[in-house]
Amino acid sequence: MRGRRSERSSSDTDTVLARVKWWMRRLTATTPARAAMLIFAVTIAVFTSLLNMPWATVSGSSAAFHDALFVATSAVTVTGLTPVNTAEHWSFAGELVILIGIQVGGLGIITIAALLAISVTRNLGLRTRLVAQEGGISTGSMGETGQVIRTVVICSAVVEAMLMLVLIPRFIVINGGDVAAGLWDGTFYAISAFNNAGFVAHAEGFAGFDNDPVVIWTIMVGVFLGSLGFPVLFMLWRNRWHVRRWSLHTKLTLEVTLLLLVIGAVLYGVMEWSNSSTIGEMSLGEKLQNSLFASVNMRSGGFAVVESNLENSETMLISDALMFAGGGSASTAGGIKVTTIAVIWLAFLAEARGDAESTAHGRTIPASAVRIAVSVVAMGATLVLISTVWLMYITGLDMGRPLYESISAFATVGLTSGLTEELPPEGLYVLAALMFAGRVGIITFAASLTVRQRSRVRYRYPEGRPMIG
Repeated sequence: MRGRRSERSSSDTDTVLARVKWWMRRLTATTPARAAMLIFAVTIAVFTSLLNMPWATVSGSSAAFHDALFVATSAVTVTGLTPVNTAEHWSFAGELVILIGIQVGGLGIITIAALLAISVTRNLGLRTRLVAQEGGISTGSMGETGQVIRTVVICSAVVEAMLMLVLIPRFIVINGGDVAAGLWDGTFYAISAFNNAGFVAHAEGFAGFDNDPVVIWTIMVGVFLGSLGFPVLFMLWRNRWHVRRWSLHTKLTLEVTLLLLVIGAVLYGVMEWSNSSTIGEMSLGEKLQNSLFASVNMRSGGFAVVESNLENSETMLISDALMFAGGGSASTAGGIKVTTIAVIWLAFLAEARGDAESTAHGRTIPASAVRIAVSVVAMGATLVLISTVWLMYITGLDMGRPLYESISAFATVGLTSGLTEELPPEGLYVLAALMFAGRVGIITFAASLTVRQRSRVRYRYPEGRPMIG
């Protein structure tokens, strides 16, 4: 009997593996862009159904569908916007579902799919490599995809573990010695910070930690590392501080990231220095610390020690620009990405100098990269424009808050002017679609433009120069 049961169990396992292999073949048989979007869409649907369960809420009743869909989308796209208070609305099980969604979204559904293919087939085929690259899991070499995927998982685990080692003891103290509460809070914020999600586990938000340098600086480090991007972390891990060995992508990402970090901190500090509703009543050290904290989180993190709608209008406009810029490519950050800004700026400088080509660090940037960068910016601006107009129509508000909320959703930042909590269901659907497009659409759009580059030109039209400017 035992032999028959063992054979039956082995047969069932083989059947499951065969079905998984068939599913992977069907998934990767389509274009990588479609596969990436399909994986994200299915994952959001799964987490929506989980958050719609009665056990996911504190009240014990099923959440409204639009709330469950919005929060699931926000978690998987690592945004952080939410129409309900996370600590008060969701039960521990619901918060755990959100945390898993953040982790899954941060690691990248594409990475998990590729790892599943490796475990089943023991190899990484060309199609699966393309799917993995579609999610940004690449350093530019097809042969390195498998190694980068392993780096993604190991790097995420190591960084999050280090963040937990700092945050868990601190939250145990904050919670009056409650080990269970400290363990949960430390784990939640470590994962939320590194994945640039911006979800908070406290009903009063993150404002209560503005005077706690341990929490503030740990969150800042986590958000900063997560926003660099896995290819950059992979390059830094492999070459350490041998700058000459760094790729052009790594150099540009670090340069623009640090530049925006400093500019954002200075502008935020100057504009909010005397604002008693934000940092005006803080000490000098707290003002400097929270200005830097705001700058780090405006580009993707989404954590805030002060409410955004209390900031000056000029500060919110600066926040719009930094959110739209975002973080590094193939990172947990969103936006149009800092390398996109670098490519466009270098093209501008080349044009201003009269150079035929744009260059950086001894490398020539191809014209195709400039065209793709411009296309990505145009697509992002168009999506934000459509969403802003739609929200203005729905709410009857002026442009300020709808624009702020739209950019935050598109760039998957998670900062809010308070509008998300006030929106009707149709407004939440608009922002949910924008979060999905910002997280998945830009990647697949840029990749599709790259794939469509024609290697041979069979004919050329005569040149025609329209007047510009």
